[in-house]
Amino acid sequence: MVMNPGLRKFTLSIHLTFSVGWIGAVFVYLALGVAAVTSPEVQTVRAAWTAMELIGWYVIVPMAVASWLTGIVIALGTKWGLFRYYWVLISFLLTTLATIILILHMPDVSVMAATAQVVEGAALQALGGDLLHPGLGVMVLLVVQILNLYKPQGLTRYGWRKQQEHRSPQ
Repeated sequence: MVMNPGLRKFTLSIHLTFSVGWIGAVFVYLALGVAAVTSPEVQTVRAAWTAMELIGWYVIVPMAVASWLTGIVIALGTKWGLFRYYWVLISFLLTTLATIILILHMPDVSVMAATAQVVEGAALQALGGDLLHPGLGVMVLLVVQILNLYKPQGLTRYGWRKQQEHRSPQ
């Protein structure tokens, strides 16, 4: 089933809003992680962890899930399909992996945020910040964005077979 142009544009605009929002929110999360690592101020470290938890659960996770879901809708509702082109399949797999890792990682962020509220001094500084997950996350999301922008050539075996079936007389 292929969506009509109006529905496709509407769905694409929703997908782009969530996808770009997800990238922006991860940059904010990364900046808070840097503040948690570098600040000598107790209040700043505590505030950074609290904000990272809130942004993670209430902004990044919902945007990730919404981006994943709308991506599936667009893939299934357009000529690209979900399994026909390598760039779509790789984007889907990377987005799925990033979303799963995010959801599995967030309980640790909640523990760190709670810990930051009760520890003092050197123990608080030892908490550090969360730079690895958002750093890798930004890189993965930018790869997905580049794939979706440039749409490199290359049909999967499934896509090639479907193309041949469509071309051959019935």
